[in-house]
Amino acid sequence: MRISRRDALAQLGIGVAAGAATPLSVVTIRAEGADRHGPIRLDRNENAYGPSPKVVATIERAARLVNRYPEAEAELLRREVARIRSVQLDRIVLGSGAGEILRAAVQTLTGRGHRVVMAAPGFDVFQGIVARAGRRLASVRLVDDHSHDLAAMLAAIDSTTRLVYICNPNNPTGTLTRRRDIEAFLAKLRSDVFVIIDEAYDEYVGPTSDYASFLEHPVDDRRVIVVRSFSTIYGLAGMRIGYAIAHAPIASLLASSGLEADVTALSARAAVAAMHDPGHIRTSAARNADDRQEFFNQANARMLRAIDSVTNFVLLDAGEPARHVIDSLARQDIIVAGPFGEKNRHVRVSLGTRADMEEFWRAWDRIPMHMSM
Repeated sequence: MRISRRDALAQLGIGVAAGAATPLSVVTIRAEGADRHGPIRLDRNENAYGPSPKVVATIERAARLVNRYPEAEAELLRREVARIRSVQLDRIVLGSGAGEILRAAVQTLTGRGHRVVMAAPGFDVFQGIVARAGRRLASVRLVDDHSHDLAAMLAAIDSTTRLVYICNPNNPTGTLTRRRDIEAFLAKLRSDVFVIIDEAYDEYVGPTSDYASFLEHPVDDRRVIVVRSFSTIYGLAGMRIGYAIAHAPIASLLASSGLEADVTALSARAAVAAMHDPGHIRTSAARNADDRQEFFNQANARMLRAIDSVTNFVLLDAGEPARHVIDSLARQDIIVAGPFGEKNRHVRVSLGTRADMEEFWRAWDRIPMHMSM
């Protein structure tokens, strides 16, 4: 049974004003064939090596399901997430990509005149979601080590704040905020403010005492919503599938926005298969670590500074305005992301295949007049 927005928030002792839904804009891009007739896209944080062969085989078999509505496949995925994550089924909500879950969270947990707090630079898609929803945004600069300034974020919370967004590891910097610091932040946070923990890049993080997923090591806090994506290490960006785990009334509230209606049979089946292939995740993480180290080696050889990333992308200081570098690379059919607010000399480079990265560095060396640091 679906629960109304007002009833769910009443159960939690939290009030919220109603807000009109605003759909995400659709961006049309040039299609790319397997033999790559389009540009080399290093701006999307995808797994450049793709999904596992087991997932591809599952998608091929699941093609026979496309004449049927996908409720059964979505339910299968929800049950698998519940089993693997050891949570109750009513705490899980699916979406056609993590971005749609973030959109639903902004729309259902905040209203007109409410404030949302996030880091700067932070996930630009989330920033756009907040803007399109007509909510007020407070962007708090990262500290010197590029982690979230949680003390400043706490200070930025006013009486109208209803939502805090923490991307960890952070996009676009690829850096970590310590788990113990986030827990201390939660302990000080007002009871009616929700916190989204976006763990889209969790599987890329190597062993460290500074980090622990809020899914592998959960906290009993009704305000916390953990968002995961199958678009990154699982290699399913084109399938548009993600999920969130939240307190049951909030999961029901998010689902009531119609999120799961957009989940397809193919994407659900592919996600189940991906979760059942941990070997591919380990291989992808190890390959990414090697590729990331090679990226740093190439940057160092050119006396370029890069932020020490734990993800599948790197924020690189171009040594000059990022727009010049982005445009110069685009003219050579290499697409990178940026600039990012005050980081206006930085470009974010997603790690591609070895061939992609060789071409990236060849193109970089052809950029006119770029200066080393």
